[in-house]
Amino acid sequence: MNHEVFAWRSGNRFELLLDGPQFFPRLLAAITAAEQQVELELYLVEDGACATELVTALTAAARRGVRVRCLFDGFGCLAFGEGSRQQLADAGVELRLYNPLSWRRGLLNLYRDHRKLLLVDQYLGFVGGTGATDEFWQPGSETCWHELMVQMQGPLLQDWRLLFERQWQASEGRRAWRPHLPLRRPSLPAIPPLGPGLGRVAYADAEQHRDILQSLVRNLLRARRTIWLATPYFLPTWRVRRALRRAAKRGVDVRLLLTGRNTDHAPVRYAGRRYYPRLLKAGVRIFEYQPRFLHLKMVLVDDWVSLGSCNFDHWNLRWNLDANLEALDPQLAAQAAASFMADFAQAEEVTLAGWRATPLGERIRTRLWGWLDRLVINLFDQRR
Repeated sequence: MNHEVFAWRSGNRFELLLDGPQFFPRLLAAITAAEQQVELELYLVEDGACATELVTALTAAARRGVRVRCLFDGFGCLAFGEGSRQQLADAGVELRLYNPLSWRRGLLNLYRDHRKLLLVDQYLGFVGGTGATDEFWQPGSETCWHELMVQMQGPLLQDWRLLFERQWQASEGRRAWRPHLPLRRPSLPAIPPLGPGLGRVAYADAEQHRDILQSLVRNLLRARRTIWLATPYFLPTWRVRRALRRAAKRGVDVRLLLTGRNTDHAPVRYAGRRYYPRLLKAGVRIFEYQPRFLHLKMVLVDDWVSLGSCNFDHWNLRWNLDANLEALDPQLAAQAAASFMADFAQAEEVTLAGWRATPLGERIRTRLWGWLDRLVINLFDQRR
């Protein structure tokens, strides 16, 4: 694979899996059943019950002759201890780190691999937003974070494998981590008619390649009925915010599903809330999820679904590797809609009147963190 934008592929099967107790046993079972190869790419990997189960499955697969390759982010796996890494090495698991931290790298340390991908043999894959930490799943316990993964089968796995292989090769050696991309890149493929099993790989290579954002904006601009967007970190680009407002003004049902007070980064939540008033005035409906920390990232635009690791925020798109599944599959769209409806029912809607009644302390925090976010991102010449 070079620098291509992936095409649409038909003949795939997708299944939406909600929360760790549903998808982690599937992931582990797939690794246990592997016969030839396992490729795993993750951002967050931390010692704990979840990682222990994962290491056990990976080492068992390697010991029975399966080629197991793990690509973990050099920052996200800092809490993945030497003991766990040695277990993988002793069993023959190949482990590479994306952009290991070094004080000599300066701002280059901000570039991170945020993708979450598992590929097993030639027939099964999973993509979404999970990490291997106890926040996502602990055996026998309720999950703390609300998350999703999609199980995939079909021709699309060829493209996911190419994406993994490209980054795997780029990460060979401690200082090697960024694949070279020429300046010219092909345009997005045309949007085909809705059809069963239709999907494509959308990805971002930090500042180098952003078809994942281009595709989102294109679909927001062509929306006719529905735009439902879920993200835990609401710091969208200027183009996304404008597209949301314009869609709402032309009568599209635009809803945002965002994190409430249960969050792992309160300053990010406050910074993102500065966008609420203008969006609400345009007719965008905003829902803050209440039961747990909402960590999933999913967009439903009419029948088009995009889900995976991308938060569609300006930080992610500048610094991170990300990857989403895009689908025009009626069954997956229906599953996504059902998930959204269940989550809206457990969320509090923010109205313009309610926003205006926000306590002074929260208003001050919103202004403070919003100002700081704007200041920092402007240093990197991002349009606000």
